[in-house]
Amino acid sequence: MAEVLVYVDHVDGAVRKPTLELLTLARRIGDPVAVHLGPGADAAARTLGEYGAVKVLTADAPEFADYLVVPKVDALQAAVEAVSPVAVLVPSSAEGKEIAGRLAVRTGSGIVTDAVDLEAGESGPVATQSVFAASYTTKSRVTKGVPVITVKPNSAAPEAAPAAGTVEQLAVSFGEAATGTKVVSRTPRESTGRPELTEAAIVVSGGRGVGGAENFALIESLADSLGAAVGASRAAVDAGWYPHTHQVGQTGKSVSPQLYIATGISGAIQHRAGMQTSKTIVAINKDAEAPIFDLVDYGVVGDLFEVVPQLTEQINARKG
Repeated sequence: MAEVLVYVDHVDGAVRKPTLELLTLARRIGDPVAVHLGPGADAAARTLGEYGAVKVLTADAPEFADYLVVPKVDALQAAVEAVSPVAVLVPSSAEGKEIAGRLAVRTGSGIVTDAVDLEAGESGPVATQSVFAASYTTKSRVTKGVPVITVKPNSAAPEAAPAAGTVEQLAVSFGEAATGTKVVSRTPRESTGRPELTEAAIVVSGGRGVGGAENFALIESLADSLGAAVGASRAAVDAGWYPHTHQVGQTGKSVSPQLYIATGISGAIQHRAGMQTSKTIVAINKDAEAPIFDLVDYGVVGDLFEVVPQLTEQINARKG
């Protein structure tokens, strides 16, 4: 069976969930071959093999940590030349999309970004995208080179399918451009204990209706009761009520969780573009005419300051 390269997103060998989703999708079109760059390959290989990787190509060099993006592109290009895959799958993070774009240019290949599904086709893999603020669903196929496809987190449920996961060293030669942009310092991000926004299965977001930074504690309490990430609309972020890193929307982050709860958010197209592909959408808003209600699976017309505490209380009670 043809092989499919899967770029591994990990933290010191701890494989992140979007990679497991990619391995699950890759099995639809071929045998997954994982590409693990940096430390922790042996630990990662066990997880990667459990989710279907027949091989794990690994390379470790200081360039991967000391310089931005290009060394990883060099390594992925070497993997393409070594394997001759039917496709290359990369997580749709900011870095992932830059890696994918550079790889496509180098290999003279077509690229599809932000796919939400993947299936085998007669002439190569077919990627499904949600486009124009999720107003349309398209199916696309790359017709030139090796298809490079980035896939949005939460597009598939990870499914274990144990395979060999044999670790093999990947020979990588770094080009002159690899050392062009050096990382000079790092500041650890303060942990909230909540999942990463773009990877979370549940997201609870607050908007203008929250009324102030101090009231986001209500949103955080609801999120914590569900084990969810916290998001915010552009209006809430622009007002300084919540950090920009949590903005959901066209100029923020795009999310596609299993459950999205919008509280005090009117549903402007800017926000809808970032969350419209969520599997189930719930809105809480006191304005019955708010555009968000045109989009939702379930809507609550009511004051969020009354509804959200009751909802949080009920969820906690049922958990107990």
